[in-house]
Amino acid sequence: MTPQLRFTEEDWDRITRDYSAWWAGELDRPLIYMTYEQPAEDLGDLNRFLANHPDASAEEVCEKFDRLFRSQRFYADAFPFWFINFGAGALAAFLGARVVARPDTTWFEPRESREMKDIDPQFEPGGYWWERVVDVTRTACEYWDGNLAVSHTDLGGNLDILASLRSTDGLLTDLIDAPQEVERALWKTSEIWRDCYDRLTDIIAAKCRGTVPWAASWSARRTYMLQCDFCYMISPAMFERFVLPELTAVCDFLDDAFYHLDGVGALPHLDMMLDIPSLKGIQWIPGAGNLEAAEWLDVLRRIRDGGKLCQIFSSPEGCLNVVRELGGKGFQFLVGGNMTPEEADAFLKDLERADRR
Repeated sequence: MTPQLRFTEEDWDRITRDYSAWWAGELDRPLIYMTYEQPAEDLGDLNRFLANHPDASAEEVCEKFDRLFRSQRFYADAFPFWFINFGAGALAAFLGARVVARPDTTWFEPRESREMKDIDPQFEPGGYWWERVVDVTRTACEYWDGNLAVSHTDLGGNLDILASLRSTDGLLTDLIDAPQEVERALWKTSEIWRDCYDRLTDIIAAKCRGTVPWAASWSARRTYMLQCDFCYMISPAMFERFVLPELTAVCDFLDDAFYHLDGVGALPHLDMMLDIPSLKGIQWIPGAGNLEAAEWLDVLRRIRDGGKLCQIFSSPEGCLNVVRELGGKGFQFLVGGNMTPEEADAFLKDLERADRR
């Protein structure tokens, strides 16, 4: 029997209609993703970093998370989904990087010190981490029978993946000393990235409606939250050479490409991203120690005036601030707060009034 979630076929029809209109630029209001779920202490042994469940079968992992999904209430444009979280940049594990799993995170690092000229990315579908991701993804799609959106795992950004195979310091040096070797490995990794995306899409499409990345921007077509956190450390000239061409190619490969712009150090590259025709939207994350995304009205205005959709994580007060100053069209707010139904209803009414001004 399929586990019962608090979400109906009619709810999914509404999500399909409104998100499709949003991607097309035809929705005159913001999308609001907001849920209520039980406190973590009420959900038992539930570590969201899935590399921390090495001894559990995929079915057992699904059973653990079913407690969470059954507890959720979905407000506004929220829908049930599961981020298959094996860490940011899991493609590095598929290419042989060491997986370091901790209770609150997962990262990837080189197994040995190698020069860039000696790095030749090769994807082996029978590898442990790839098979584990496939097993959990397929089992989740079947377990909830398509009633829950199952994400692609976070494959990562290609310079970030290379840094996990080479080391961050080594890759920074290589951009100057061995740029052609970097480009060779980068495009090989990009080819593998697209192959893995297609393979996971085939699994998800067999059961689920559309696609969703780690952030809840659902699409009826092929979407993904692209990124290059490594770009924080490089100049616009280096971004233009090493990031922009491959990023554009992957945006062209997808239908509804989004980009995770993480930290103030990435802002010098924003204008180049806005010039990518096939990039549909940008998620703005100011970074630790900075004001929340809703306070960066100049950045949000640049993104929207550049013809892109914009997604931010925000408090309810931050959402109201953005809508009052910039209007709501083109935005998606991922709202924190774990509100009760009464609090959520009051907030949504306040937001609707603010958007009418």
